[in-house]
Amino acid sequence: MDREAVIENKILALSAGDPRVPGSGGGTVGVSQPRAEVTVISQQVWHIIHERKSQGGTVSGIARELGVDRKTVRSALREEAWSPYHREPTAMTVLEPFKAWLAGRAAQVNYSARILFQELVGHHGFAGSYETVKLAVRPLRAQAAIDSLTQQRFETAPGEQAQVDWGQVSVAFGESTQKRKIHVFVMTLGFSRRGYAEGYFNERLESLLAAHENAFAHFGGRCDTLLYDRMRTVALGTQRELGEGQGARLNAKFKAFAEYWGFTPRLCRPYRPQTKGKVESGVKYIKRNFLPGRRFRDIEDFNDQLRAWQAGIADLRLHGTTHQRPIDRFAEERDYLVPTAGQPSFLQAIVRERVVATDWLISLDGNRYSVPFPLIGKTVQVLREGGAWVIRHRGSIVAEHEILAGRGGVRVKPEHGPGAIARNTRHRYSAPMAEQRTHADALKRDALEVEVRDLLIYERMLEREQAGAV
Repeated sequence: MDREAVIENKILALSAGDPRVPGSGGGTVGVSQPRAEVTVISQQVWHIIHERKSQGGTVSGIARELGVDRKTVRSALREEAWSPYHREPTAMTVLEPFKAWLAGRAAQVNYSARILFQELVGHHGFAGSYETVKLAVRPLRAQAAIDSLTQQRFETAPGEQAQVDWGQVSVAFGESTQKRKIHVFVMTLGFSRRGYAEGYFNERLESLLAAHENAFAHFGGRCDTLLYDRMRTVALGTQRELGEGQGARLNAKFKAFAEYWGFTPRLCRPYRPQTKGKVESGVKYIKRNFLPGRRFRDIEDFNDQLRAWQAGIADLRLHGTTHQRPIDRFAEERDYLVPTAGQPSFLQAIVRERVVATDWLISLDGNRYSVPFPLIGKTVQVLREGGAWVIRHRGSIVAEHEILAGRGGVRVKPEHGPGAIARNTRHRYSAPMAEQRTHADALKRDALEVEVRDLLIYERMLEREQAGAV
């Protein structure tokens, strides 16, 4: 076969969708939206068939040369002019009413036709077969595979966006061989790829907010938008609701935090972790480059070493995507960040209200603190000032406590309890009461003293009474 015929065969394969030819539309890889019209052979191939026929070629010879069926050649020869093939609309299948649900749910169950079939039958009244569902899922799975290979990296302008996530690592402290889980907060600036990381023992909201403020201080400002996955401390709702895009409501305290600092929180699309790939790359980098071979005394030493590593290694490396050092690109991004240095901490600026319980304690961040017991049932205002809670009632300070670390602790001042009044009363009246007790004891002793007399006296008194009676 000459070179011209080879080229023609490739043209035919591309137009007909031969799966053997890269870039063709055929094969088992489906598309999410079928085309309204499908070209069986291209216009150029149609002209080649007619040209070969005019040169004396036979139907069988043309079919062999072009690698098509003889019926295709005859069909092309019968046509006076080339026209595209029009697919007739198919009748509605039993799965048609569930197509929208299927398209949204398939990714959430990793394109498992078995799970989708079970849910359709159990919860949606589907009456079709498992094979119907399997055939419908096949092109969705194929399209997802194509999408994963053809992702376009999302770049942002300086100061436009930062990405936030938690990563978990296990480390041993001191000489212990037992490892503890450390939750590493990571914030990565979208433009410069400069990051901030800090370790905590938990991922509670208080840790998240404190880490944000430490990151703002580290960068000297904040971005306009912060991107999160659907972590419970940020978004409310069940996993299923969040996964289906429902109930994407912000945690009230986190929303107040965002409004206080003035940034816009954004949530990733459900089951699309690639949306925040920059920060996830930062988490992986910490695990692969920072942790190996290191020992830590405690979590403070962990964070000290982490800060030194960020300044000496992470900021100065040549980034694989930008091909620049993050610290150099940060020089361009710094002026676009919103300054945060002059604004007090949200944790210290926010006034919290608490109702005093019957045990004259109030709860703050998982710990309990005492207030004067006459305030039971009343509302007090709490403000964090440095490392202490300052508790006020009607504008007056009624208690101050050093902030307890961890959770489940109780701090009680004896002077706040009702026992303090009883002690003060006993002290105030201790001297007079002692004198009263002494006088009462003397009277009791006098009352118990009885004069001892001879019985002969009582006999004579009895005789006199009898004589007088006679």
